[in-house]
Amino acid sequence: MPRLHMFPALAVAALLGLPGMAQQRVSPHEQTSVTIDGKKITVEYGRPYMKGRKIFGGLVPWGEVWRAGADEATVLTTDADLTIGSLKVPKGSYALFVIPEANAWTLVVNKVAKQWGAFNYDQSKDLGRAPMKVTPSGSPIEQFTISLESAGPKRGVLKMAWERTVATADFSVD
Repeated sequence: MPRLHMFPALAVAALLGLPGMAQQRVSPHEQTSVTIDGKKITVEYGRPYMKGRKIFGGLVPWGEVWRAGADEATVLTTDADLTIGSLKVPKGSYALFVIPEANAWTLVVNKVAKQWGAFNYDQSKDLGRAPMKVTPSGSPIEQFTISLESAGPKRGVLKMAWERTVATADFSVD
């Protein structure tokens, strides 16, 4: 295929979900992990930049499911059974989505780990949902960042930060 025609073909393939045509990533991707009680918990995600845009309540609308990153859906892989809030998450891999609101977010754990963004998100495939606490950041956060932090024996914190928002969910290793 001539080089000049590659981008339109990939864009059409992405929109139509055609097999054999690779989806193109726009943002850099990262993996973050933590080991708690000898078990590894990992999150893989795309890291978009603000680039002068209004993010929450703008690019990412309030009250709608968001992929929690860029490109592919964010993926949580855990070697241990977890409890996030009151949600029981068996060891395995899951897509993570969020529903942002101004004062609270909802973390969505979906059983279909590998999917492109939230375009084909299916609520019937959710394992469940857990609340996230929202606090303002002291300064702007240019690049979307997810971190996993140990918070003591068998406990951890999932943190998502972007623009002037930090959303957290406590979890435990069962």
